[in-house]
Amino acid sequence: MLTFVVFLICAAISVSASAKGAAAGPRLNNNQLYKFSYTTEVLVDRARGSKEGSAGYKFSSDVNVNLVWRDQSNKDDQLIQLAISNLRIEPVSPRSEKKNILHGSTTESILGKNKLAALTKPFLVHLKNGKAKAFYSYRSEPATVKNLKRGLASLLQVQLSTGKVVENDVSGRCTVEYKAVKGQVTRTKNLETCKTEEAGFTTHSKVLGVSRKSSSVTVFTLENGFIRSAEAEETHSLAVNARRSVAAKVSSRQSLKLVGTEAGPLEAAGKDAAAVVKSIDAKLAAVGIAAEKVKSECKGCPSLFEHWQAEKKQLEPESLSKTRAPRSFLALIQTIRKAPKDEILKVLRSASKTSLPQVVDAVTSSQTSESLDAMLEFLNFTDAKGLVLQERFLYACGFASHPNERMLQALLDISKGKIGSTDIKESVVIIMGALVHKLCQKGGCNLPIVEQVKKMILNAPDSTTVESEVQMYLLALKNSLLPEAIPIFTKYAESEVGAYNTIALTALQRYDVNLMTSEVKQTVNRVYHQNRRIYEKNVRAAAADVILSSNPTYMEVKNLLLSIGNLPHEMNKYMLSKIQDILRFQMPASKVLGQAMKDMISCNYNRFAKVGSSSAFSGFMAQSPDLTSTYSLDILYSGSGILRRSNMNIFGATNEAMLHGLQVAIEAQGLETLIAATPDEGEEDLESFAGMSALLFDIQLRPVTFFKGYSDLMSKMFSMTGDPINVVKGLILLSDHSEVIQLQSGLKASAEFQGGLAIDISGGMEISLWYRESKTSVNNRAALVVTGNVTVDMDFLRAGVEVSFDTDASLDFITTVQFSEYPFLVCLQMDKSTFPVSEYLTKYESLPSGKSVVSRKGRKTLIPGSEFPLHQENSNMCKRVFDSNW
Repeated sequence: MLTFVVFLICAAISVSASAKGAAAGPRLNNNQLYKFSYTTEVLVDRARGSKEGSAGYKFSSDVNVNLVWRDQSNKDDQLIQLAISNLRIEPVSPRSEKKNILHGSTTESILGKNKLAALTKPFLVHLKNGKAKAFYSYRSEPATVKNLKRGLASLLQVQLSTGKVVENDVSGRCTVEYKAVKGQVTRTKNLETCKTEEAGFTTHSKVLGVSRKSSSVTVFTLENGFIRSAEAEETHSLAVNARRSVAAKVSSRQSLKLVGTEAGPLEAAGKDAAAVVKSIDAKLAAVGIAAEKVKSECKGCPSLFEHWQAEKKQLEPESLSKTRAPRSFLALIQTIRKAPKDEILKVLRSASKTSLPQVVDAVTSSQTSESLDAMLEFLNFTDAKGLVLQERFLYACGFASHPNERMLQALLDISKGKIGSTDIKESVVIIMGALVHKLCQKGGCNLPIVEQVKKMILNAPDSTTVESEVQMYLLALKNSLLPEAIPIFTKYAESEVGAYNTIALTALQRYDVNLMTSEVKQTVNRVYHQNRRIYEKNVRAAAADVILSSNPTYMEVKNLLLSIGNLPHEMNKYMLSKIQDILRFQMPASKVLGQAMKDMISCNYNRFAKVGSSSAFSGFMAQSPDLTSTYSLDILYSGSGILRRSNMNIFGATNEAMLHGLQVAIEAQGLETLIAATPDEGEEDLESFAGMSALLFDIQLRPVTFFKGYSDLMSKMFSMTGDPINVVKGLILLSDHSEVIQLQSGLKASAEFQGGLAIDISGGMEISLWYRESKTSVNNRAALVVTGNVTVDMDFLRAGVEVSFDTDASLDFITTVQFSEYPFLVCLQMDKSTFPVSEYLTKYESLPSGKSVVSRKGRKTLIPGSEFPLHQENSNMCKRVFDSNW
């Protein structure tokens, strides 16, 4: 037994010795100087650009490497010295003299004497088992210089065995996979796992966001246990999800080749690497292998006020329908993000009355602590006269791309203080709900301020009996999309107040289908089938929408079909049109609907031959490999021929996500007395009312009232001009993506992608008792600019590329109703104007001296205008309406 134990111990010692003998990483020989040639280049271009057309630079140098110290007990524990010499900087590809900003320059004139001296100073790397344990350089050196040295040092880090590890290098802490085959090692770095100190931000919506694809591969060739060559290539491509032609890339290549060896210095004696470093030069310090932040100063750039003076004409109201407005808006945001509070306030106070709302949009959208402080100091929420500016501030908060808890705290503080306008008080609370949703999306649902606001809006609907306040809190919950709010919406879906019903049901429709419990479905079915009480038609129509969009069962669909024929006339027609639209457009419920319609009791001529003018129709606005845009129009009339509800929706969908881009709903009630008509069942006592509600980019906005009450109706009836009432107008930061890309060469690329939208949504309603005709209109005007900018700013050199596209368009939805006869005549029109789409590509290279080269290309396409197709019945009706007008 003793013999067996001794044998095992001896075997273990033998295995350990064998393991120590095998090299874990590259080993240098004592008294030998390794001479390398080193090049690193960086290129920026459009996503599919070639090296020849790219902007960028190449650094070439000689590098001497030698062993300084080795742990005698571990041959893989080494201290290595590297020294760069004979540095040259040149364009990444051959250029003519005119396009070569480096022509006639020397390395010293480009870098400066101090930077060149710092870059050629030797530095040390402590390698243990092929991994960089420490990087030694001088703290006083510029960050750019130290990062370039780190990029070179990281090329010496290699593992000689196959496997996956987490290691530190210039890119940060990353997961790396090694594959070793016959004197060659391939290192693949998973750049998505790299953790660095520089965090960026991006838009919460994937449809409006930016996607990045990155790769980093290094191939090492080994000879006699040391690196003979290392070839590294790294690429980062960024593209706008909704339009992938707006894309840019940055590529970095490194090449380290052994050109020879010669006798070198002897290794130093010492207890450990740190002690040896101190003995060589006490000023050398372990500064970390990961790249450090580089503070870039913009020399010669205008101040915020100077920038504002140059751009202010583009932000006047008459320019908002043109692409120059959002382009100036985006440029102004970039400058505001670098400006102090006092300078921001100076611009706010100097802006004209007409341009000030647009400045408020830009300052709020900047989303810095300085811009928020400036806005809170500038606005006086106790003054009711400042409603326009206050609401523009609140809407910009709602559309914020990366809000933080401080913004939410500011709105909470405003809501607790004195507010001069009731409309502003409602908007504050409604937008707080939107901020809660965005912060929860970023994982901040448990932040103290978010918990506080959640508690407030969840408890508030039951804490008041004032109808407008209950609606306000329900709309805030609708924006928050909190799962905890579902029981509240379920309760208010059966309320006796029609406005509560509508908000609750439309809110439930926004939730994920998986959250629609059997209790919720039972409640919604009770509302539609009026099991407990009679509801207004538009409430029942909203309930039907929820049922049909929540994976309905066979029995739910069958009961809906059986109800047709027992509904009010116009609702019969609406439900038929809705079902036919689902089948035609192949929506998720189409399969179960098809099964239920095989039953002749549910589906027969008696049910499907109902007449009326109400309708529901969906169609495609645009289809491309990147984005599919759809629209839907739902129109519900009262039995007397007056509009009850008009609902227009526009959705955008990519392969990964869907965005509710726009919803404009117009509701009217209690207007039957104008034409001496009989109200429908359940609507006999409704107060005269007409209003409009808008949802923009998944954010519910404060509803707008056209009139409320008979006296208000009559006064506006006789003063009605037909001019539209504005629902939302302003500049929106649609997409916002910013990040610093750390390249393995030690250089940094900054990527900024932004989308700006100038929008004007208005709606109107006209009623002519003389001609017995009503007309409603929803007018949408928009100008869109999306830009993507990738820049490598090396302090002494700058290269970049900008890709962009812009367009301006209009979309009008008009409903004309003639109720002089029954069935009354209804004509729906949805028109888009001819609009241009322009794309641009700009590449630039510059020196701090101001010398620069810029190349710009562009193309413009005209998209012809058209009237979007609706059902054939509508086309026939429009002919009759317009013929009768003649």
